Amino acid sequence: ATARTLAASVSLAARPVAAPRRAAARAPARSSSVVVKAEGATAEATDVYEVTLPKSVALQLKFARGNDGGAYCVFVPDEKEFDAFEIGDKILAVSASFGNDVWDADSYGQVIYAIKNRNGDIYLKMKKMNGDISALEQSEKSSAMKAERAGGNYGTGTKEMQMQNYSKKKELEVQRLDMFDEAIALYNKKDYDNALIIFEEVAALEPKNFMSDNFQTATEVYKVTMYNIACCFSKTGQLDNSLQALKKCMGAGWTDYKKIRTDPSLAEVRTSPEFKAMIDKFDEPLINENAIKFVKGLFGGGK
Repeated sequence: ATARTLAASVSLAARPVAAPRRAAARAPARSSSVVVKAEGATAEATDVYEVTLPKSVALQLKFARGNDGGAYCVFVPDEKEFDAFEIGDKILAVSASFGNDVWDADSYGQVIYAIKNRNGDIYLKMKKMNGDISALEQSEKSSAMKAERAGGNYGTGTKEMQMQNYSKKKELEVQRLDMFDEAIALYNKKDYDNALIIFEEVAALEPKNFMSDNFQTATEVYKVTMYNIACCFSKTGQLDNSLQALKKCMGAGWTDYKKIRTDPSLAEVRTSPEFKAMIDKFDEPLINENAIKFVKGLFGGGK
């Protein structure tokens, strides 16, 4: 089956992450079936809809950080369960990480934290954007730059726009590092839940199509952030989420495998039956274990 997808732009302005606010109290449906409800009966009111999905189904959706800091849908599987969703739709509220509370979707990081940490069904209050994906796009080129490009020229309009983009990029880098430092401070205070929310924001702000001088396709900030996300999940006993973060970390180019194998912060995830097989795919042992068993067998030491 085909699927709807969109590569989200992440060269966007960061903003401070506030503590999650609770929306009006509502208990998400506990049925394992998909529940969809549109608000009101008027055409305007149906722009907001509510969906309750089993977590395994909800995780098939993909969301990205918009230029307003919110969470927007960027991938919708081509299955009946997802008929209500369209690319560009915005999350307005999400079920809390536990219990029956519902949180206003104040930030992308808070939304992803809630979805990943919840054990039960996922309630989402969505705003239908009717195909408007401007919140996921980079800023528009200036009219002067557009005119110059159309004419094959390079002039003051293009130069001005390039300077503005460069300035925004540098400002974003500083804001991203500030957010990273805030998350580290929370982690050191053992406030792993709030650290996770901000780390998710930092990861979502990874520059689009990044390429370093040595051809790395991920920034150091992203790699370290994913490592710290894995540590947070390990500390809170969320082993599957920790494994997923480690996979992204190593897939992005992290090569300090010794640290992963020995860091006390990852002690819990290392107890997972899946840990060894996962890390061995990235860091193959120098001496193959099967070969060791074979040699031991030759000398009667195979048991």
